[in-house]
Amino acid sequence: MLHTLSLIGFGEAGSTFARAAGWEQAARAYDIAVSRRPAMDEAGVVTCADAREALADAPLVLSLVTADAALDAAEQAASMLSTGALWCDMNSVAPETKRAAARAVEAAGAFYVDVAVLAPVNPARMNVPLLVSGSYAERAATLLRGVGFANVRVVGSEVGRASAIKMIRSVMVKGIEALTAEMVLAAEAAGVADEVFASLDASEKAQGWAERAAYNIERMTTHGLRRAAEMEESARTLIALGVEPVMTTGTVIRQRAMAANTPERSKVA
Repeated sequence: MLHTLSLIGFGEAGSTFARAAGWEQAARAYDIAVSRRPAMDEAGVVTCADAREALADAPLVLSLVTADAALDAAEQAASMLSTGALWCDMNSVAPETKRAAARAVEAAGAFYVDVAVLAPVNPARMNVPLLVSGSYAERAATLLRGVGFANVRVVGSEVGRASAIKMIRSVMVKGIEALTAEMVLAAEAAGVADEVFASLDASEKAQGWAERAAYNIERMTTHGLRRAAEMEESARTLIALGVEPVMTTGTVIRQRAMAANTPERSKVA
């Protein structure tokens, strides 16, 4: 499996996949953050000094950068991709953002695939659900399974379809987290948190609300900045569909505030 794939971005997702799949020397990796090179060495992948080295002759590329860098990454890498290489954009961005990235990649002679990651990579790791769409989705699905991903599903031949599912789903998932934070902040300020949780428990028994609230807030304090960037893309998705993203815009603000070092965060962290 020598040089089977390349990873652009080696944050939580890239490092988790590399370790879980045992790619080691089969994968080349590059991240703009030099501080992530020790993680690459630890995972055993080929650590590259620049994107060109990482992309040379790679048949499969996984783009795993931040949402706000996804389009730039595709545009900058396009001219470095081998003819016929598959650029799997696994970033959480709006369909319009992915279609713009696809134009850049395909204009350079490579192939673009929209991949949506539908759950946290930990603890799912290689079992994380992946939705794949685009003209080359079937080929990409085969290659993704070949490098170890166990839960891959093709959802259409249009770039943007997989990301639309992800972005619209995120309106609910991240919105619930943001609403949870507002509820907890208010309940603690009023000194009624126990009573509020008990009242909610009485109406829904699947999971205790104190446990759910703690989990939702931990996700925001740990990943709020990345989630806020993702929700900005969800807002763009809604706008493109003619839906005013009132709650989604608020979710962006709340996710970012919970990740920041603010009095609000310190009260619940």
